[in-house]
Amino acid sequence: MASLTDNSTTKSPSTLRYIQYDPSREIEYLTAMRQLISKDLSEPYSIYVYRYFLYQWGDLCFLAMDSNDKLVGVVVSKLEPHRGGPLRGYIAMLAVREEYRGQGIATRLVRMAIDKMIERNADEVALETEVVNTAAMKLYERLGFLRSKRLHRYYLNGNSAYRLVLYLKEGVGSIGANYDYPVPIPGAPPQTTTPQIPAGGSVV
Repeated sequence: MASLTDNSTTKSPSTLRYIQYDPSREIEYLTAMRQLISKDLSEPYSIYVYRYFLYQWGDLCFLAMDSNDKLVGVVVSKLEPHRGGPLRGYIAMLAVREEYRGQGIATRLVRMAIDKMIERNADEVALETEVVNTAAMKLYERLGFLRSKRLHRYYLNGNSAYRLVLYLKEGVGSIGANYDYPVPIPGAPPQTTTPQIPAGGSVV
């Protein structure tokens, strides 16, 4: 994981475009997303994991594109009820190309995803991030996320994680939702439950 500062007070370059994922351009976008995300995250994801999110919640995926229509940043998310609890958003993946970091791009992408979740009446948003990824921790805490739990040796690389939660509605935190997700089998088709995706593998 990279520990890089993401300055939310700095404006993103005017040449960047922020767009919602377009399934009609899956081949183009999915290839670029996998290249960007897999470069720095702590666990390898099969194509089935990406498709699990994009096929069901493509409208919660946002991309930052440069003037040449090349991908420089992406956030992948989901939103669904969980075990009778609140309607929960989940930020699964977040990455920004190294030379574009520190310009508020990650912050803007996350805000776009959260705003879309709010439009769809989300109660809360959850994610995991490595305890050593101080840049990601600062980014999410600036957005109002709270540390919910420390997960010992959560990642395949042995690193621990913090589970962070952003409560969007008053009283939601008392519902008592369960945030434990099953681990996907690499290369296997997605199951009906949510894969354990370390959003906090966030590269900001």
